[in-house]
Amino acid sequence: MRQMRGRRLWIGNAGDLRDPRSLLAAGVMAVVELADNEPPATLPRELVRLRFPLADGGDNPEWLLRLAVNSVVALLDADVPTLIACSCGLNRSVCLAAAALAPKDGLHFEEMLLNVAKAGPADVSPRLAAQFQAALGH
Repeated sequence: MRQMRGRRLWIGNAGDLRDPRSLLAAGVMAVVELADNEPPATLPRELVRLRFPLADGGDNPEWLLRLAVNSVVALLDADVPTLIACSCGLNRSVCLAAAALAPKDGLHFEEMLLNVAKAGPADVSPRLAAQFQAALGH
């Protein structure tokens, strides 16, 4: 689990969700699960949980991508410390973080995706990135 510098936003993986104590110790208050291939995490009641089962390959309904982005934007706007997690923390979580942060920083999705990818490990699927870009209209 890595925190985006200067933000109350973390990117993580399914393994991070198996250790809720570390989430609570870091101050995380909301968890956004993205892995369609992982069972929902068992989390304590104190943590808000949102689950958007996204596929890595880019075969996701546009409404689901928009809902995920808008939900993370709302959490960030409310200053809620949030973890975005997918299976490995390299693709879906990176794309969603970039999609939610781009409008806040006045950047296009591609620019923010590069910034997020530079901040830590990333292995972004071009099809998924293109799908997020299309859903955002950038």
